[in-house]
Amino acid sequence: MVEGILYKEEAYRIIGAAMEVHKELKNGFLETVYQEALAKEFKIQDIPFEKESLINIYYKGEKLGKYYKADFICYGEIIIELKALSDLTKDHESQLINYLKATNKKLGILINFGKTSLQYKRIINTLH
Repeated sequence: MVEGILYKEEAYRIIGAAMEVHKELKNGFLETVYQEALAKEFKIQDIPFEKESLINIYYKGEKLGKYYKADFICYGEIIIELKALSDLTKDHESQLINYLKATNKKLGILINFGKTSLQYKRIINTLH
């Protein structure tokens, strides 16, 4: 039995909003510029989101004083991590995987505005 794509429609809408931002601004800005523009585009497209959500970190079941700050959590379920770099690396994927593990969320989307074409990658939490 083949399952459908996890949060297919929601992810499609999020990536579409990011494409709209990239189409308008192109590459070359700092990540914070894209984050602000994407928040505006999420509002325009009526995509529910929380910006800069704090994610607690636990070590052996005990909450640490440090935390992660996710760029966005959309639909209450999908973590969005933004970059504005010449290329994505495995380290960026690992960062998002850690966010997924820390929140027990199933899906993250890594979005890079730093190239001439928008770069994105869906990351699934395989431990969920």
